[in-house]
Amino acid sequence: MSNDWGTPHFIPERVDDFAWENDKIAFRAYGPALRESGEDSGFDCWLKRVDYPIIDKWYRENAAGKSYHRDHGEGYDPYKVGSSRGCGGLGLWVDGKVVASNVFTDWEIIKCEPEESIFVLTYEWKHTGDVYLEIKQISIRMGDRLFKSVSTFWKNGALAADLPIAIGLVMHQKADGVSKDLSSGWMAYWETIDGDGLGTGVVIDPARILDFQLLESSEKLESHALLITETDANGQLEVFTGYGWERAGEILSSTEWNAYLEQFSE
Repeated sequence: MSNDWGTPHFIPERVDDFAWENDKIAFRAYGPALRESGEDSGFDCWLKRVDYPIIDKWYRENAAGKSYHRDHGEGYDPYKVGSSRGCGGLGLWVDGKVVASNVFTDWEIIKCEPEESIFVLTYEWKHTGDVYLEIKQISIRMGDRLFKSVSTFWKNGALAADLPIAIGLVMHQKADGVSKDLSSGWMAYWETIDGDGLGTGVVIDPARILDFQLLESSEKLESHALLITETDANGQLEVFTGYGWERAGEILSSTEWNAYLEQFSE
């Protein structure tokens, strides 16, 4: 195992993506170069089915014409995010609607070791005249199917305690793929992409859950399953986010994915 394992990467040559992985999962967030595009702060799943690093390799091969949107044996990126919350993205919860932040504005790598990597993404945006700041510290450990994020929010320069927040899973297909156990603090969505199942999910402290919402829309990428929560007295919110992909050979059904989340939440 080398120090390349789980190494977070800023990729300016691919419109400022920031990507991270371990031996089970890979994700990316969208950065400053996409500020005027349709993408914002939703998380993209890169579906991997090998236990070695693929981020640098896929970006390099994609630049040479070997698309990471096709599975060449290691996995691929078929997951659609756009302006949705993707897998576990956050948004303000205002009058029954999700108000999303834009792309991240800054990044910093805090720790990069074989067993764990930690980095920070900063989001700044305005809504109805108020200025919001989110500093999101993400950590990813080897062997886990979920990464941890601790977000600290400010509003107009002050820590934003009790700020209503929605945590989302985009629903690409029907809402009957949604599962949840609010008493255990988890929510999941199971869908099929190119013939294989994909389970996405989030886990939080069940005591922090205020509500669950199912927002269905005829518009593409606007349907979401949402956990409604709020920041604590320090303006913070802790969330675990991840996925299980059938083609990788370990999580083969919605039942198995839900069981993984239940065990993780204990």
